[in-house]
Amino acid sequence: MTRSESPVVKPVRPWLLRERRGMEPTTSTELFFDLVYIFTVTQLSHYLIEHPDWPGAGRTALLLAMVWFVWVYTAWLTNWLQPNEAPVRALLIGLMLGSLLMSAAIPEAFADTGLLFAVVYATLQMGRTLFALWAVQGQSWLTDGFQKTLPWFVGTSVLVVLGGIAGGDVREALWAGAIVIEVIGLSIGFPVPGLGRSRAERWMVEGGHLAERCQAFILIALGESILLTGSTLTQHLDTVTSAAFLLAFAGSVALWWVYFARSAAAATEVIARAGERTGGLSRVAFNYLHPVMVAGIIVTAAGDERLLREPGADATTVAALFTLGGPALFLAGHAAYQAVLWRIRPTSRIAAVVVLLALLPACVLLALPVAACAALATMVTVAVIIADRFADPAWRERSGQSRGPRSPER
Repeated sequence: MTRSESPVVKPVRPWLLRERRGMEPTTSTELFFDLVYIFTVTQLSHYLIEHPDWPGAGRTALLLAMVWFVWVYTAWLTNWLQPNEAPVRALLIGLMLGSLLMSAAIPEAFADTGLLFAVVYATLQMGRTLFALWAVQGQSWLTDGFQKTLPWFVGTSVLVVLGGIAGGDVREALWAGAIVIEVIGLSIGFPVPGLGRSRAERWMVEGGHLAERCQAFILIALGESILLTGSTLTQHLDTVTSAAFLLAFAGSVALWWVYFARSAAAATEVIARAGERTGGLSRVAFNYLHPVMVAGIIVTAAGDERLLREPGADATTVAALFTLGGPALFLAGHAAYQAVLWRIRPTSRIAAVVVLLALLPACVLLALPVAACAALATMVTVAVIIADRFADPAWRERSGQSRGPRSPER
């Protein structure tokens, strides 16, 4: 039976569902849930700092992808459910505790604590979906979607747990396979034999709320980078390190400015008014592109830590990749974000990425100080900000001025 032929059924627990009254505010319960991810991003940054090689970068990316899927699917759930109702609030607190355990397991996730990380990941993904099926009972379009995602989450959870048991290269392969399957499943609508697939245009997502949730995570990541550099500063508080800290701080402010000063508010409006395109746009913009920007912030934070520890040292390949590659990754993600939402060519961001990548070998070959590399990265990012000021007038008008995510009181 198709959705159009289905009989009208009232939700069994309507009080657990969000009312659709336009832009749904981010609640204090959701913001409280997000707090644990400050610790998570810190753990990921430290893991990259302690493993500054290509295998370490790959493992960091894999851990970020798994952590992101736990967070973003929870954000989707609270897009449909009322976070301030007791059962949903209890779920979020349980997910928060599980996320804390996952984060604690990150440093040894590819060693002794891998099984713990895997079991908690599987429990969170499965538990949240089963709760959702209970909470949305009688709401046909939501029930249909969660019924189709459940078998996929069962499959990926089994792979993740098997990887936690196996260890070594097998663990990495199975975890990477689980992420690839989840990406493919989401892209094609989690098809299930006999049930069909979940079409993005039927998700009835409140896109403005999801946009604000992801903006909050970007703030978390930027805030963590500042905390990391501040912590390093307290260990080496002198004139040179203080100057390096100011440079790192300027870089964080520049990344914040690129994301929030113009396009964040406009992105919220575009997503909220996309109609049947909202589900598909949200899938690409939030599930796929935002973790790229978060990864850029994490890599930049690793570069800032190295900047504060050895600002005058010659730039090695690793230092240049951290210092210049982090902003390049962030700007590449933001360029794709703009291209998807507004169907424009983000020329300034593309040009900035090209310049930053070109500077990578130049900084290493010329043996420039790490501080000089960081200054160049900040100058390129500032150039993007200046280019935005002279952008097309129509773009400036619809971009407006963002204040970041709304508080529950606004």
